[in-house]
Amino acid sequence: MSLALLGIGTATPRRQIAQVDAATLAAGFANAEPGHERALAAIYRQTRIRTRGSVLLEDPAGEPFAQTFFPPADADTGGGPSTAARMARYATEAGPLAVDAARTAITRSGVDPGHVTHLVTCSCTGFANPGVDLDIVRGLGLPADVSRTHVGFMGCHGAFNALRVGEAFAAAQPSAVVLVVCVELCSLHFQYGSRSDAVVANSIFADGAAAVVGVGGDHPLAADAEWALDRQWSRLLPDSTGEMGWLIGDHGFEMSLSARVPGIISREIAGLVTAALADEQLTAADVAAWAVHPGGPRVLANVRDALGLEDHMLAASHEVLAAHGNMSSATILFILERMLPEADGCCLAMAFGPGLTAEVALFTNQFARKDSAR
Repeated sequence: MSLALLGIGTATPRRQIAQVDAATLAAGFANAEPGHERALAAIYRQTRIRTRGSVLLEDPAGEPFAQTFFPPADADTGGGPSTAARMARYATEAGPLAVDAARTAITRSGVDPGHVTHLVTCSCTGFANPGVDLDIVRGLGLPADVSRTHVGFMGCHGAFNALRVGEAFAAAQPSAVVLVVCVELCSLHFQYGSRSDAVVANSIFADGAAAVVGVGGDHPLAADAEWALDRQWSRLLPDSTGEMGWLIGDHGFEMSLSARVPGIISREIAGLVTAALADEQLTAADVAAWAVHPGGPRVLANVRDALGLEDHMLAASHEVLAAHGNMSSATILFILERMLPEADGCCLAMAFGPGLTAEVALFTNQFARKDSAR
């Protein structure tokens, strides 16, 4: 049973910060030892990110990166704002961003908001209850009896898990109209100090939201959908449990990130992709588009090399990374929004997260599929 995609929408915060300015801001969090600011700037350049969005950025007052949430590091700031303060900001900011993305997806789908039967929300950067789901219900005028499900704390592959839930609802109830919304405010969790994984996480993560409207393959609206999610695969990568973590600390959520992560992905991804495609009687040569979550430029380079892809095949992933940074679960939907209108055939999407876990999904152009069957 496939999930026909009727519309994708994305949203970013109103203000963006240039990566060069983000490096200067990070120096104020003591992300660089005194005298090592140039090395920190080099780390930020190596991400190949140009700009990132953050809900914390304020109207400039002589600075291109005005913000007051994170005070400069000194003896009194410790680890920066408390987790409670960060969650209070999440409760204020996540809803409006999620509503913006969902509204765009609904508009593009042509579906009346009153016809949405299931709402699946996804986030790994905050908790609030009442929360984002009710903000979306009220902001879009969804029915009061809409079924609500939240997928929380899964990490960068969370959109795949949320889509899997949405697909299951559509399969169980052929009349279902499913709205899936991912919202991540990663900038709330910037960390103080010069620990290497915190420095790297601060240099790549950003804020964003994305949404999808979908119906099951037997729904009348499915006939008009160009693309459908046909199948998903999930795999825990061996010998990788301690390589990536996302834990709740006293000063925000703390990322632990081993330098071995890109290598582990490189070692395992070809076998996973080959086996997944074989399940559908396909090979890599049959894939028209590749949507790879840009955990960072090294992850993209290692996936490219492991799968024998050409640089241009990951152009959409690089473009989203450069323009927006890593927005955790929302990122893959930004890539699909950019890529699917230009693709013809099938698209293989993938993302990685704590576990280490790899999620892979096959999207098929329904019109191309119908043409080939004639």
